[in-house]
Amino acid sequence: MSMLELGIWSFPVLLALIFLRAPIGLAMMLCGIGGLWLALGSPDVVLARLKSETYSTFSSYSLSIIPIFLLMGQFATLSGMSSALFKAAESWLGHRKGGVAMASVGACAGFGAICGSSLATAATMSRVALPELRRNGYSGGFSTATLAAGGTLGILIPPSVILVIYAILTEQNIAKLFLAAFIPGLLAALGYMLTISLYVRRHPEAAGMREAVPYAERLRALIDVWPVLLVFGLVVGGIYLGWFTPTEGAAVGAAGTGLIALASGNLTWHVFKQSIIQTAVATAMIFFIVLGASFYNGFLALTQVPQELSNWVVDMGLSPFMVLSLILLFYLIFGCLMDSLSMILLTIPIFFPVISVMDFGFVDLAAMQAEAAREVLAVGIPEGMTQDMLGSIEAAIASGVELTREQMQALDIRVTQGMANRIEAEWVAIWFGILVLIVVEVGLITPPVGMNLFIINSMDKDTPMMATYKAVIWFVASDIVRVILLVMFPAITLFWLY
Repeated sequence: MSMLELGIWSFPVLLALIFLRAPIGLAMMLCGIGGLWLALGSPDVVLARLKSETYSTFSSYSLSIIPIFLLMGQFATLSGMSSALFKAAESWLGHRKGGVAMASVGACAGFGAICGSSLATAATMSRVALPELRRNGYSGGFSTATLAAGGTLGILIPPSVILVIYAILTEQNIAKLFLAAFIPGLLAALGYMLTISLYVRRHPEAAGMREAVPYAERLRALIDVWPVLLVFGLVVGGIYLGWFTPTEGAAVGAAGTGLIALASGNLTWHVFKQSIIQTAVATAMIFFIVLGASFYNGFLALTQVPQELSNWVVDMGLSPFMVLSLILLFYLIFGCLMDSLSMILLTIPIFFPVISVMDFGFVDLAAMQAEAAREVLAVGIPEGMTQDMLGSIEAAIASGVELTREQMQALDIRVTQGMANRIEAEWVAIWFGILVLIVVEVGLITPPVGMNLFIINSMDKDTPMMATYKAVIWFVASDIVRVILLVMFPAITLFWLY
């Protein structure tokens, strides 16, 4: 059996282990170790890698951000911020038809900005919002579906643990990924609110009404959410402005939410110890999956499966957007069967090389040169430039053609194809990462095994799972429309990077 065939056969073996309920990290590690043993014909290298791979993986400074963000989420849950967010959103939206459900989505978006975990956002906000939804006459299926969908905002609105993992796997800038996720995150929240509005028009019996809250009470409720704005501004704003590295920003956020939880009286010594233990357990689970993925991806790299897949896709002659659509469809289907972290770790090393060789036409070298030339000419005509040279440069800019070497030397600018390719590669990587995050997020609420659905439904045992399935399809449709919109208009995602 050739190395390539061995790599291809590892996929059905891996899926078989997963469907036999083996932990995903263990399944990837077994396939990686077993595959390396068979490929090399000796256990010596495999045993050596057990030591070296473990150390090189866990000694990475970038991974230290994960437990700190998880601890930040633990403290945010204890601080009472979730209640304050829901009360503020409910006071402004609750009197509208479907308003309490919209308030739940808004509160989930706010909590996601300081939590970074979908499951934690869904579970925390359900404790606060679910009783209010039922008290105000909302049907069980509509209530649980709304909270399950709102919970997915936890991994999309920055800071996001999944985005950190993606950044590490693809060697991208964490701050730029956080920034790129901001507008899609807002679109998700607005899309869910629009979905709620359409749903209650189609099913008016699914939502009750409540009286409007006086404006003075609304303003007081709005003031109560200042800790959320402070923590979010410090973490995301500080990272983007260069005040902190991402890890330092996470530490500042964890310290801030911890102090707020302490001031609220919810952070006792016993609760603090439980938060540390729960953070350690979640971190150990994530790190074990990361380690298993490292072994499996090392085996795949040895067998040249990602490279051969990239070459095969390029040789097929499919358009870049067709290839992207097929990959996103794959994520949408398998996202129903696997959790988001496992999907990212398993597939990004395979699909990312394919996307990286595609030309989506984001960056135009002539446009880059024209922009640089305009900046120079705005200051004044460079010394020694003849009128003929100036005329030729202006003609080239007007016609949209690339500048010649002599023209760039006259302007003293250095905008090369290599620079354009590097910017193109970075923008494609960031855009692809946000799209993958969204379609994986859809899997969290897609029947039959969306994880958020089970978490929310377990908190409302009186609601049949089928009722939740029927209502959540509306939110899945909203997500699919959003994915199509972001694929067709990449500038929405890349807006802050231009």
